[in-house]
Amino acid sequence: MTDKGWSTQRLIVLRRATRAIADLLHGQLKDYLSALSPLFRPTVILGEYVQGGTKEMSAAAIKAFQDLQSLYGAAAVAKPFGLSKDLKPPLEIVRSALDLTKMPYPYTVKIGSAPKTVMITPPLKWILAYSDFSPGHLKQLLSDPHRTDSDASRFVLHYSVLHIVTARQTGALQMLAALHFDLSSLRLPEFGELPITCIKSSVPTLRPPDEVIIESVEISGQDAFEEVVDVEAIANIQDPFKEQLLKIINSHGA
Repeated sequence: MTDKGWSTQRLIVLRRATRAIADLLHGQLKDYLSALSPLFRPTVILGEYVQGGTKEMSAAAIKAFQDLQSLYGAAAVAKPFGLSKDLKPPLEIVRSALDLTKMPYPYTVKIGSAPKTVMITPPLKWILAYSDFSPGHLKQLLSDPHRTDSDASRFVLHYSVLHIVTARQTGALQMLAALHFDLSSLRLPEFGELPITCIKSSVPTLRPPDEVIIESVEISGQDAFEEVVDVEAIANIQDPFKEQLLKIINSHGA
């Protein structure tokens, strides 16, 4: 969409469509994660290294725990945590459901000659975390001057475990990808080296031109803006399953 195609009315229409799509996909994703939750249990990957896990030791569980130690250690010793890097099994993992949290990012626009920071929210991208260890809870913990190392360690552990578990369930990741949801991991400056597991829809969204954002912010009175669906790009979404079938058909001259 060109800059000339933007208007307040167009933004209102796109925002309504975006919220309807976001509600639909968020509901679908929660159902998918609920169905796949048995595959994402830490005991499935880490075995007896998790409290209550199977007593059968496997090479895969040993390697997973070694990788977890490395991942946890890097995040624990770095800012803002400053913890010991040691992990002592069996690990106490809270058996809570997976939760989805939107992840806004700061963006600077210029009003006249003055820059202004606006928090932009991608409506179809979420942080995936255990419900008792949401990013909001982690922020509260880090702002608490009386927090204990034990509490901080539990957060680092659960984020690290989720990263290890999801990365190893390639079948579940392929299923999600077939349903147009992609899982990935990133680092956020406020959480240092902590691995943050994210999931996003293949439905593309975009950030309008700065002048559109500025106008919206001035009307709403809030320094926040939500991306909208990219209508033109939606028409070009590819279906890997369809492409795979066509490739087979073409290879057989059909």
